[in-house]
Amino acid sequence: MIFETERLIIRRLCVEDIDAFHKLESNANVLKYATGNPKSYIENETELKTLILKYNTSKNNFWIYAIIRKLDNQFIGTLALVKDNLDDEIGYRFLEEFWKLGYGAEACVGLIAYCKKLKMDKIVGYVVDENIASAKILKNNNFKIKNTFINDEGMAETKYELYL
Repeated sequence: MIFETERLIIRRLCVEDIDAFHKLESNANVLKYATGNPKSYIENETELKTLILKYNTSKNNFWIYAIIRKLDNQFIGTLALVKDNLDDEIGYRFLEEFWKLGYGAEACVGLIAYCKKLKMDKIVGYVVDENIASAKILKNNNFKIKNTFINDEGMAETKYELYL
């Protein structure tokens, strides 16, 4: 386990997550505001295995974890912590049937606490402006707007940042 919240467990992905991972990564609504397109089962299986291998890669800077609901041990989404040369970016995706249930806000609060525990100075989140729910989660957690821009897909996007 990486960390937990009242209703969620954040843990490493495992190969047994493939069916739920595929359901998440092949849903056009889930990916509407994300980079990339829905993928086939084989593509998602390959991606899942690649993400799992990254856990044991030295100097890994791309961490994707499973979000599990404690109530029934159900995989409900993924959480990302991506480090690049300038920023430490957070992100999350949920299976569509788990939208609007407060899981995104809960996962974000837990991730902020986890990043503080790691002694990170700042985290950022990028949100397509049409994705009002994700923007609201960041704003409610005291993220501030850094800048706005048009992303590679031609959509208006905002970069938020939070100093820890």
